[in-house]
Amino acid sequence: MCGIFGYCSYLKEKTRAEICETLCNGLARQEYRGYDSAGFVVDGDKPGEVFYFKEVGKVAGLRKKVAESTVDTQKAFITQCSIAHTRWATHGAPSTKNCHPVRSDPTSEFCLVHNGIVTNAAELRLVLQKRGYKFETDTDTEAVAILTKYVYDSQPEKRMSFTELVRTVLKELQGSFAFVFKSSHYPNELVTARRGSPLLIGVKTDKKLKVDFVDVEFAGAEADTQASQAITSPTSPSTLLAPPVPGSSSKLYRTQSRAFMSEDGIPQPIEFFVASDAAAIVEHTKRVLYLEDDDIAHIAEGELHIHRLRSKDEGAQTPSQMATTRSIETLEIEIAEIMKGKFDHFMQKEIYEQPESVVNTMRGRVNFDRHEITLGGLKAYLPIIRRGRRIVFCACGTSYHSAIATRAIFEELTEIPVSVELASDFLDRKTPIFRDDVCVFVSQSGETADTILALRYCMDRGALCVGVVNTVGSTISRETHCGIHINAGPEVGVASTKAYTSQYIALLMMALQLSEDRISLLERRNQIIDGLHALPGQIKKVLDNDKNLRGLAKNVLANSRSLLLMGRGYQYATCLEGALKIKEISYMHSEGILAGELKHGPLALIDENMPVIIIMTRDSLYPKVQSAFAQITARKAQPIVLCNDDDDSIPENAKTLRVPKTVDCLQGLLNVIPLQLLSYHLAIQNGFDVDFPRNLAKSVTTE
Repeated sequence: MCGIFGYCSYLKEKTRAEICETLCNGLARQEYRGYDSAGFVVDGDKPGEVFYFKEVGKVAGLRKKVAESTVDTQKAFITQCSIAHTRWATHGAPSTKNCHPVRSDPTSEFCLVHNGIVTNAAELRLVLQKRGYKFETDTDTEAVAILTKYVYDSQPEKRMSFTELVRTVLKELQGSFAFVFKSSHYPNELVTARRGSPLLIGVKTDKKLKVDFVDVEFAGAEADTQASQAITSPTSPSTLLAPPVPGSSSKLYRTQSRAFMSEDGIPQPIEFFVASDAAAIVEHTKRVLYLEDDDIAHIAEGELHIHRLRSKDEGAQTPSQMATTRSIETLEIEIAEIMKGKFDHFMQKEIYEQPESVVNTMRGRVNFDRHEITLGGLKAYLPIIRRGRRIVFCACGTSYHSAIATRAIFEELTEIPVSVELASDFLDRKTPIFRDDVCVFVSQSGETADTILALRYCMDRGALCVGVVNTVGSTISRETHCGIHINAGPEVGVASTKAYTSQYIALLMMALQLSEDRISLLERRNQIIDGLHALPGQIKKVLDNDKNLRGLAKNVLANSRSLLLMGRGYQYATCLEGALKIKEISYMHSEGILAGELKHGPLALIDENMPVIIIMTRDSLYPKVQSAFAQITARKAQPIVLCNDDDDSIPENAKTLRVPKTVDCLQGLLNVIPLQLLSYHLAIQNGFDVDFPRNLAKSVTTE
């Protein structure tokens, strides 16, 4: 939800037009996250002056506003800092008034952008209003902006550093957030901070970086004494004697700075890019640093400093947060991967990428000749997982459905009890978790707020925590003990498609590897691995049937208001996922029903006017699904039957969607693709925005 983009250039001449274009591009790369308004702030013509550009709607409208403005776009800046934001409304309706960046006062002493929710904003607002501060917006963010000014105004004699000021403010806040602060009192400086919402910093220099990490300064006395090396030349002076701390008898040393230095020690030109998502940065640089919860990053004069909100002794929840360095990583994604190419929409592109994405999920992990599975991220933990008393899957939305889809094969291959939990309900119930439980957290983005909270809940109770994510460097990937990257590639469309099939395969491979020590299951495992080998070609065959699905959407379901999908066994998850896609994209009411529950209520909905899709691909439960088919046709339903290519038992007058036959536990991978395509065509038929459905966001970073 929402997207942050910040841009700082140092000793790098840029015109205001170039800066505005960089900001707009950075926001456009994050459009898939979901938003209803956009805005940014750039430096003005005079010291302390800033110019705002805000617009309700898409980033394209923001570009138009810049083009129509009377601001001198050709003014050049040697050094500058700008911030931008796409807002998904939580407090206050979408409007230019409520759009970010939000300012502290009419003169913009402080302005900031914010992802997340400040849960004590109402209390802060009340206190600040009593002290005479005026509010312009309905947002929770404005309370933070005005609180920053209040703290600054309260220190007239001894001015804090920008980092100290932000740290003081953050300690008063409750909730989840990612912030970027800018101030006229601290020109050409930005301070960023995160707690619960993702934030990363890209670094671009003309010369190669000298080191690939930044040291972390911890709060308290430690912050004034801890040695902290920068990204600096190895030939530059490495340490300066720091003043002794009162009460300390030891000699304390400090490194020079976090400046990017050239060989002769003279600072070199540098650009910093702050963003919620790597997709916004990759066109500029592939060198990024991921911030941890309670990190505060300070950018000024070509230097990057990272501080901790709290000391080492309090507040750190994971080993990565307690680490004394933050590593600079190299992004693997290419800019072409997040472009639509020949397709009309990202969702369509991602559906058609599935033959390749499933191969990428298996690449280097499946040896088809020897029928072996190797998941390197789990290897050291396999004995612990096998000894677990139960496996608990925890996820939301599509990720939850991928866990349901693979639950049966986990139980069959491992003979360990498996439960699948919705993360929000899991937390609401305060579910009992024990030290010998194995908890698996599934998330495409790795930043899903409810899933992260569930992860921390389980970590606190001593369970082994496994992450299954698509995004390298995400919070879940860093905070779990071990895990699997599904390697599906960037997914921009809000409705998840290729991530679902890749999660499905990743979880299936996990079950296969856990069972590799059981000779009695050898034949079953080999059968499944052979099925995985044939899968990419079978997916291509399903995609070749796209024309029939387009006709079905146009002629049969075009005027329908509701749709039921039913199946059982492995196909129950397929029904749930297909119904979710149709809801998300076409806004049609749709419901996935377990066919075994038909007579316990849902059968009352069946008549000649209720569209039904029934999944009747052949497996051990086929006779039972045939019984459900007979029940609904006896009530005059005219179901669309999703069946195998070679199934000749389907009545000739029935409408069919045919897919290749594969192993029972893999059949859902093929069956879900026609439903993904159907949801896409229903949305196109009704003229809806396929990639950015109303009210939804790609990454749900709030509870």
